[in-house]
Amino acid sequence: MVLLKARKTEVIENFKTHSKDTGSSHVQIALLTEKINYLTEHFKTHKKDFHSRRGLLMMIGKRRRLLSYLQKKDPQKYQETISKLNLRK
Repeated sequence: MVLLKARKTEVIENFKTHSKDTGSSHVQIALLTEKINYLTEHFKTHKKDFHSRRGLLMMIGKRRRLLSYLQKKDPQKYQETISKLNLRK
C-alpha cells in the first residue's frame, strides 16, 4: 500500500518538529496510523486478503513499539501524538 504523496506530505507537515524532520518517532507513528487506517478500510471489502493482513499486523506491532518508545522518552509528546491521532490509550 502506498500513500499518495500529497497525503504523506500533509501528515509529515502536521507532525514534524523542525523543518527537515521526516523520520522522528511522531512522524513514523502518524504515517503508520495512516496506512493502518487505509488497510482496515480495504479489509472491509476484501475479507480474504490474508497476505495484506499479515502486513497490517506487522505495522500495528511496529506502531505499538514506537509508541512505547515515545512514552518512555517523552511522555508529553506521547500524549500529544495519541490525542492528535485519536488512538485509544
